[in-house]
Amino acid sequence: MSLPLAFMDRPIAHRGLWRTGGAPENSLAAFEAACRGGYAIELDVQLCADGEAMVFHDDILDRLTASAGLVEEQTADDLGALRLLGSDQSIPTLAQALAVIGDRTPVLVELKTPCGQEGLLERCVADLLAHHPGPAAVLSFNADALAWLADHAPALARGLNVATAEQLAHAERARADFLSVNLALADHLGVQMWRRMGEVVVWTCRTPADYARCRSMVEAVMFEGFDP
Repeated sequence: MSLPLAFMDRPIAHRGLWRTGGAPENSLAAFEAACRGGYAIELDVQLCADGEAMVFHDDILDRLTASAGLVEEQTADDLGALRLLGSDQSIPTLAQALAVIGDRTPVLVELKTPCGQEGLLERCVADLLAHHPGPAAVLSFNADALAWLADHAPALARGLNVATAEQLAHAERARADFLSVNLALADHLGVQMWRRMGEVVVWTCRTPADYARCRSMVEAVMFEGFDP
């Protein structure tokens, strides 16, 4: 497998097309806006207490909601009742997000799997994506989560998130199809050597200048805070 071609012909909206004071990150409104803008979508998922894959980045609730506590300790119904940054948007399930996105644009699903808990979230996501009509792939910093998917859902393209040069060494253990690297690593020799074997996605460009600088170095670019 490799990164689906559909990701390479358009920018990828990091956590959807969100804005401060507008649609919150990882919300259905942000995904709808990205679809309408012609952008691909990256989103984050983690398991809640009753085993549902929820679209939410942080481990705890307090940055984006008026509540507190760990996401993993709440039920899907409890999380769905919360509002993101005081808006009319709630925390969606992955199933709800995929239903909004449909086949309109590609989606990258980042797995927030704690070390030692590989398999549960991965199975849930793989099952949902097996029935998703549009292009999709998964990402994770957890190399063992990706290796689990390589064994159990090999048709699903897998990308290793890399924040430091040292983490490039985890790609073999992850059996990664592509890399997703920090913007600072876009021109790193190891990253550019990887491009002989597979694709590279870069995250996260927050200015037009950064976008223009790295676009020729990688196959796809995640952005936020502006419209490329």
